[in-house]
Amino acid sequence: MDRPSRCAAERHATRGRRSRRGGLTVAKRKIAKRTSGKRVTQGSLLTTNERTAIKRIGEPIALLLGRIGFSPDGLTLVGFGIVLIATAQVALGNWAIAAGILIAGTLFDGLDGTLARATNRVTAFGAFFDSSLDRAAEAAIYAGIVYSAAVIGDIQIGTSAALALGIGSLVSYVRARGEGLGVSAHGGIAQRAERAVLLILGLLAAGLSGETSYLLYALFIIVALSVVTVLQRILFIRAALATTGRRA
Repeated sequence: MDRPSRCAAERHATRGRRSRRGGLTVAKRKIAKRTSGKRVTQGSLLTTNERTAIKRIGEPIALLLGRIGFSPDGLTLVGFGIVLIATAQVALGNWAIAAGILIAGTLFDGLDGTLARATNRVTAFGAFFDSSLDRAAEAAIYAGIVYSAAVIGDIQIGTSAALALGIGSLVSYVRARGEGLGVSAHGGIAQRAERAVLLILGLLAAGLSGETSYLLYALFIIVALSVVTVLQRILFIRAALATTGRRA
């Protein structure tokens, strides 16, 4: 092969390699675009519209509290304090009262983030602080139920509450681990809000009727749906990582 022909062949091969590399880069970008914003929302007990409506209701309340002088982190602490009061009532066996306090705490939950966004005070620490106290609050409530169950000698409720806490923590862990790998898996059939609603209903029904079985049924449902949520998130993360071809 003469020199001009050899040079032409080399230029053609180089363009081919660049084209393949470029195609691979474009493919990776497309995959990242498809997976970066994904959420596990299918089958969630609360729809996106319902969550949006709740946030809209809370926005004027958050702004009012902000004008009074509350900071986003201050609202986080107040919400945690409300849950601790509810925990004390749960431990004392006042389940209906605890349910009422938890309803107030649930309505309060999210106001910190709403205030932070509305006043342009969103910080990484604020998100971390809120998430940490959310986990602590959930642990406190279930610990209160375990204590109350021990007082009345109900092994089933105590065991179910411990399971609900453990598997609920696993739901959060799977999400956090997925985010560490670059995959957002925030959803599932029983997120923290759904678990809170089920627990409040169980406490309220058991407290008003005097039938502890209502709380037991609620805990059974929480455990079962939490297991499903863990599996949903694991499968979603697995599929997302398989699509991107990422390895640990």
